[in-house]
Amino acid sequence: MSRGIEGRVVAITGGGSGMGRAMAVDLGRRGASVAICGRRMEPLEETVELVRAAGGACAAFACDVRDPEQVDAFFAGASEAFGAPDSLVNNAAGNFIADAIDLSPGGWRVVVDIVLNGTFYCSRAFALGFPQAVRETGSILNVIATYAWTGNPGTAHSAAAKAGVWNLTKSLAVEWAPMGLRVNCIAPGPTETEAASANLFPTDQIRDAMIAEIPLRRFATLADITDAARFLLSDEAAYVTGETLTLDGGESLPLGMFRHSPVTPKG
Repeated sequence: MSRGIEGRVVAITGGGSGMGRAMAVDLGRRGASVAICGRRMEPLEETVELVRAAGGACAAFACDVRDPEQVDAFFAGASEAFGAPDSLVNNAAGNFIADAIDLSPGGWRVVVDIVLNGTFYCSRAFALGFPQAVRETGSILNVIATYAWTGNPGTAHSAAAKAGVWNLTKSLAVEWAPMGLRVNCIAPGPTETEAASANLFPTDQIRDAMIAEIPLRRFATLADITDAARFLLSDEAAYVTGETLTLDGGESLPLGMFRHSPVTPKG
């Protein structure tokens, strides 16, 4: 068990599926009380049942992170259920594939609102309610992606929004350190989730081409994500702030000009 997880109160946005659900179950079974939010209650309630089946405590709240008033209501509800959260995972996201020239203003706005604005609204609400008198240190973990710094054709909206979160993380890490708050990111590469499979690599041809470009020759699993998240949220990372932990199997590394030379990696 990671040191400093048991007894924490963790708020997770986008907790109804994928990485958010996996983190909720993992943290709940390790002794954290978990408050999750999302726009639809049905998948959130499924997560609650999974956390409880794993022996954890969980409460769910309908919340659109684009709306600051709903965000405030989420944190008020979490505080009523478990006490003020001392940890936050900004996981809510939106993404789809579209050439930038074909991207409508509405399509751009909805992704930026969820990813960048939602992260700020939730981080601010969390910081305002952080129970420093009870818990000496707290943690914010933002979920971004490696294309925050590489860019990515077809997801200009999401890449720009996540780049904003990447920069926001560094700014808040400095501003809020005196409050006892650490702020970090994880940046997963392609990850095996239902939504990602349907929207980002929907065919075997696309999947195989992507895996061929990953040095470890596989996508990330949800266990890879939860292990990294748990570390950065825990007291084992007590001196880590403003950092991004990349979880992509080396995908973003082999970009040198001679990468297609006759000498190729084994395997």
